[in-house]
Amino acid sequence: MNIDFIEAIEQLEKEKGISKDILLEALEASLISAYKKNYGSAQNVSVNIDRDTGEVKVFSRKTVTDDVKDPLLEIDLEEALAMEPTAKIGDVISIEVTPKKFGRIAAQTAKQVVMQRIREAERNIIYEEFSGRETDIVTGVVQRFDKKNIIIDLGKIEVILPPNEQIPTENYKQGDRIKVYILEVKKTTKGPQITVSRSHPGLVKRLFELEVPEIFDGIVEIKGIAREAGSRTKIAVYSKNDNVDPVGSCVGPKGTRVQAIVEELKGEKIDIIKWDKNISNYISNSLSPARVTEVTIEESSKLARVTVPENQLSLAIGKEGQNARLAAKLTGWKIDIKSEDKRGDENA
Repeated sequence: MNIDFIEAIEQLEKEKGISKDILLEALEASLISAYKKNYGSAQNVSVNIDRDTGEVKVFSRKTVTDDVKDPLLEIDLEEALAMEPTAKIGDVISIEVTPKKFGRIAAQTAKQVVMQRIREAERNIIYEEFSGRETDIVTGVVQRFDKKNIIIDLGKIEVILPPNEQIPTENYKQGDRIKVYILEVKKTTKGPQITVSRSHPGLVKRLFELEVPEIFDGIVEIKGIAREAGSRTKIAVYSKNDNVDPVGSCVGPKGTRVQAIVEELKGEKIDIIKWDKNISNYISNSLSPARVTEVTIEESSKLARVTVPENQLSLAIGKEGQNARLAAKLTGWKIDIKSEDKRGDENA
């Protein structure tokens, strides 16, 4: 190795952010292993790389003694004094033992160490970039299928969409562009591992934040989301400005905003509910699109008894109880629905 190598290391430091000193220290450690592998592992050796010239030297470290039992690790005092006039019993002295052909081994080892450190640095950069983006949305391309996992290419890295985070009703094909929600970013020995989701309620929340300027600007606030992925979502919104209709803002002109989100979710139905600090009004709103006649609150058991017109009962309950179930999940209240004419009950 030579001064060109040192200049290349300094360039790497600028471009990749890899510390020159850390890289050279790692290389010195690797060269010790390389030397022992090729020239004997019983020796106590050190390797020094000149920080200015790149010259590599190997030193055998021996303890000064008056009774040498292991010549690989020990040196006689008289011999030590010839090399180091101030040497005394118990000192450790360094004797250069650089082999003539060690430069070739050093060059090969340097290439391996540098490439490894570049990979580590790039992995760290990617980890740092994505570790702060949990709960964010990213767009990727379906790359391949690994058992039941779907591997999505984000350009810089591939992420995992596990089966429990997929939407059962969606069919994914290689080459499809899809938006996914970042669930978790973990640092592993093989680099960052990123798990994403299509079924998490946070995906819907982020889609609305991207699509609705009033939410992005903080005028309209998302108060709650209840989702059965692939089928239906209820989202409760509130406006901090009395002149701004939160539901209308989310629906958009001629329904364009909500329709864009529905298309991204492959036809998943979305009920946009107006949040109300009055729990009776909130529960009434949450059962949309059904029309509610009366809501009676039982604070102690957190139960809401809801009355609806007879012709609204099935709509309020929903197919297989879905509407009532999502309303209960959204509000955090148990909901008991009955009609005005008949005393049929439905619990959620």
